Amino acid sequence: MTDSAALVKPSKRRLFGFIAGFVSTLTFHQLTLAAVWKLGLAPFAPFSLAATAPFGVPAVISLAFWGGLWGVLLAWVEHRFPPPPHYWTVAFLFGAILPPLVAVLVVFPLKGQTVTGNGWSLLLTAILINGAWGLGAGWVLRMLSAR
Repeated sequence: MTDSAALVKPSKRRLFGFIAGFVSTLTFHQLTLAAVWKLGLAPFAPFSLAATAPFGVPAVISLAFWGGLWGVLLAWVEHRFPPPPHYWTVAFLFGAILPPLVAVLVVFPLKGQTVTGNGWSLLLTAILINGAWGLGAGWVLRMLSAR
């Protein structure tokens, strides 16, 4: 973490984390998904506008909201990350491991879903797109905190 980032108030840092996670979902996450989809590896397409329950918002906006909440968590723990260049590895791993793990262990069971059939394809896609999200969220968070 930069010295200037340490001076950011915790409430502002959480807001920056939300913004970083939201923006990273709409850019890094979805553009990586687009690339993986184009290669025929992703089991679902990017930028889904399908309505989600219970409010009927487009899936990509719902996903970006949850990405923002993950960004708040990132902002909470990011000060423990090593300085660059290792920072980027940890940011990638944060995204590549934690959100997919919570999806498989918490979200899917709550929705009555399981990882079947194309499970390996789904897992590889989740690791790549969420790792890209972690890189993007870390980068945006650092940029916002440095201002």
